[in-house]
Formats: sequence, C-alpha cells, structure tokens
Amino acid sequence: MTAASAPSLSLSAARAILGVAPGADERELRAAYREAAKRAHPDRPGGDAALFRDVLTAYRMLQGVEPPAGLGFPPATVQTPAMPSQAVLEIEPAFAFSGGALETEVGGRRLRLTLPAGLRHGDTVRVGETLLIVRVKADPAAMVRGHDLWLTVRLDARVLAEGGRVELDTVIGPRTVWISTKAAERGLVRLNGQGLPARAAHSAGDLFLRLERTGAVHESAARSQLKRFAAAWAA
Repeated sequence: MTAASAPSLSLSAARAILGVAPGADERELRAAYREAAKRAHPDRPGGDAALFRDVLTAYRMLQGVEPPAGLGFPPATVQTPAMPSQAVLEIEPAFAFSGGALETEVGGRRLRLTLPAGLRHGDTVRVGETLLIVRVKADPAAMVRGHDLWLTVRLDARVLAEGGRVELDTVIGPRTVWISTKAAERGLVRLNGQGLPARAAHSAGDLFLRLERTGAVHESAARSQLKRFAAAWAA
C-alpha cells in the first residue's frame, strides 16, 4: 500500500494504513503498528519514509494522541551485549610452551580444554560465556619473561668444566647445547628462537638455560694424562 503524506489523517485512513478494524484494542493496535512500521521503514528494501511517518501518525491518532509537531523517526533501539564472566586460568611454563589438553574448574564446572602452544601471561581464552585470563606460574626452575622461557638445568661439575657439546634434559624435552668457556663461567646458555613459539601477534622468544653445577669437579684420567704430558714437554 502506498500513501501520500498529508497534513492530517482521518480515522478511517488511519485504520486503513495500519490495517485494523474499528474498535481494535491496544494489543491489536500495537501489533498492527509494529508490522506496518517494519514494512514501511526506509532502511528496509521497499521502505518508504513518507509512509513510515503516516504509520506512526496513524498509530498515535488511534491511541487518542495528537501527533507531535516535527514528527521524525523513533530512535533505534541498541542492545548492549552482556559482558562475559571472567576467571583466571593458571598454567605451568612448560604448558605455555607446548599447549595441549588441560582440565580446569570454572564456576563449579569441570572443563576439559585444548589450548594452543605459545600462550602468554595476560592472553585470554573464551569458553562459552566465560573469558579465561591466562596466568603463567613461575618457580625457580621454570619462568616466562615476556616471550622468553628461562629454565634451570642441573649439570655435573666435570661436564660443565670440560664444556663442549652436551645433551641436557629439560621440562620441555631434551636440548643439545654447546657449552663454551664463557657460557660455563656465566652459567647461562641462550638458544635463539627456542623460547615460547610465535602465536597471533606474539613473536617467538628465546630459551635461556641456567646451568646449575652439581658435585665437585673431578679431573678425568685423560685430562690428567694430558696435563702431565704438557708439563713433561715444557720441561
């Protein structure tokens, strides 16, 4: 139905615009208005601004209210989405490195999650309507600093003193490292790009191995023999 916007409407024209019969109650009137307004709204395909104004005028008239001067469109209703509930998800540094399956309790519910590798402190994971905020635990043997992973490994004093290529057991698996004289003195080895893996906007970090000496240094037979040979040669 089309309508030319007029300064005023008759009651019969108002009923025709809304498609209601004389004597329609408030519930019928409201339902008819919503349907007519939806069809005529200018933001919809096939809508008509003039007809939309007439629909509103007709509804006000049939309610017994004079349409206000300068009638415009009613403001759109904006629904604000509900904020998700939040909870803290604590993970070990080794789990932050590797990711995988994890069970946790949130709001009294036991959940089994599969999380990606490379989670950082402050990252979020959404589970249904709950937002989990990641916190990476820290202890003296394993710690996350930004993108970097710091691990403490125990190493026999003799192996540390001799240096060279060494296989180390860590909480993220075995690592083969080269221990130089300088690294042995500092007690620290840095493996570039082997820290927390890259994820989303995070770049890959480095792996720092703190070398903790165990036991006393006992010189090997081969080293003792080499020293004796060098002393004899010097004499």
